[in-house]
Amino acid sequence: MEPVNPTSAHFITQMVEKWLVVEFRTASLMDPVHLEQIGQQLYHLVDAQDQRRIILDFEKVQYLSSQAIGIVLNMNKKLMALKNSKMILCGVTGKLMELIKITRLDKILVIKPTQKEAVKVIP
Repeated sequence: MEPVNPTSAHFITQMVEKWLVVEFRTASLMDPVHLEQIGQQLYHLVDAQDQRRIILDFEKVQYLSSQAIGIVLNMNKKLMALKNSKMILCGVTGKLMELIKITRLDKILVIKPTQKEAVKVIP
């Protein structure tokens, strides 16, 4: 398996058990230019590196734009089309959780309180 690119300015990645954990490093996922890069990098994990078990850790994130939500939904859609794949969100709190509930994304996406709990989910 090709190594994951850990040098993104926007997130760091690491393997935890059978999961690829993506930890966002910024409090705000609002900038369209940054989000374009983030989207490409995340899609690359699935399309080019064939990562099928992904945890997106939003612990450091406080603000999310609709473009960022679109990226998350696209990732979910890509993974749902593949066998033996799953995406979990974790570290979603406060305003982010409110936003996810308002948009009813909590009905579509799997959300766990912590990375530790997310890793325990059986893919």
